[in-house]
Amino acid sequence: MSARNAYEPYLYQEVLVSPLYLAGSDGTGDAGFAPVAHWPHHHLDDGPCQHLVTSPDQRIRIGWFGDDFELWKITAAEDAVSAPRWVATFNHVTPAEIVAGLTTALAHDYAEADSDDANARFLTSPSRFWPDAIRPLTDAGWTRDAAERGTVEFSSPDGQAGVLIDNRRSSWDARAVELWAGPPGWGTRAEAVFTARAPSHLIAATAAAMADSAPVIRERHQVHREMEHLVTLTPVGSASPQTSQISQSSRAPTPLDVRRTAVTQAVHRATRAPRTAADLRVMAARSRTASSTRTGAPSPVPTAVPLLSPSAPRRSR
Repeated sequence: MSARNAYEPYLYQEVLVSPLYLAGSDGTGDAGFAPVAHWPHHHLDDGPCQHLVTSPDQRIRIGWFGDDFELWKITAAEDAVSAPRWVATFNHVTPAEIVAGLTTALAHDYAEADSDDANARFLTSPSRFWPDAIRPLTDAGWTRDAAERGTVEFSSPDGQAGVLIDNRRSSWDARAVELWAGPPGWGTRAEAVFTARAPSHLIAATAAAMADSAPVIRERHQVHREMEHLVTLTPVGSASPQTSQISQSSRAPTPLDVRRTAVTQAVHRATRAPRTAADLRVMAARSRTASSTRTGAPSPVPTAVPLLSPSAPRRSR
């Protein structure tokens, strides 16, 4: 066996990565789509948006742009043909588990709203008090930094993630809140951006997912080399405190166990929803985990097109 072939199994070894916000993408949108697995799915062969999930009335749209720098684009509008009230974008480095914080909150809001409700919670105006949008981060020990006039910045305890709030809003589509993680660079910096009219509780749900301390599963080659010294990697199945958090029994977890747990955690990363939305979350989690146990059964959320390698040409801002 050549040295190259001997090294390949190591690259595809499954590991638990923490902190979550430095884990990067796993190349699919499964975790982000899991909370809305029961919504209509649209496969788009032409155009930059390759996969689109909409609420049944199409007021909420979740787009996956498999070949773009901005991998996710999520919008909400008063009706199917109106311009978006707000827009959230997540770049190609952002873990889908963080996107799941937003999609979980949207699924809950939609389940609680009437079909003709122009005042649905996912369309509400943002709070006048900017701390409401990032309270999960401040509760997790993120601290305020020096910032330009009219802006507010906070950073994580390890200094590897942060949030920028721009209160100098000139228009509805201005960048108002930006969550980031990782060193600057095309393959290392995760970015999530919300426009000015995004509801504060949806930003908070995303922030709560970002602040979650639970590790996520990746293959070693999916962790950028420049990030390896910033994260903790624990091989799946090894005995460690992190592994015991994932396992629900005394035995070491199998890869299937970890995948199931990862999806369940993604569905619940947002701020805890009222019990009235429990059935919705269980439905999303079961539809994803059940499919992985059926040999040859198609996934309820079709696997998205893998991301291109860093050397491939991509559209950038």
